Amino acid sequence: MKIRLQVGGETATATLNDSAASRDFAALLPLTLTLENYAGVERIAPLPAKLSAAGSPDGIAPRRGDIAFYAPWGNLAVFVGDDVYARGLLRLGRVDTGLATLQRQGPFPVRIERLPD
Repeated sequence: MKIRLQVGGETATATLNDSAASRDFAALLPLTLTLENYAGVERIAPLPAKLSAAGSPDGIAPRRGDIAFYAPWGNLAVFVGDDVYARGLLRLGRVDTGLATLQRQGPFPVRIERLPD
């Protein structure tokens, strides 16, 4: 499933994977969130609901461009840099285009919508 992340007049696109967490995330769309800088490599925002961790690994080592859910805090995370393995981090998908749009320091609003199939 393809999604659009819009920040002002700029757009990034991403592809979600076929996990239970990604399907739960897609069911929340459209969403407007405020992304904040976290640890220099993440842009995070709390989600309005927890996502299912069914069938997901215990954690991941995120890479630049990953979109993830951090289950312990209930946050969406967009990685603008690589990071170390984190338990409870579930990969939802990857940014395909426009990652630079999400690399600003923040906080900044982002509108996330599902793209037509």
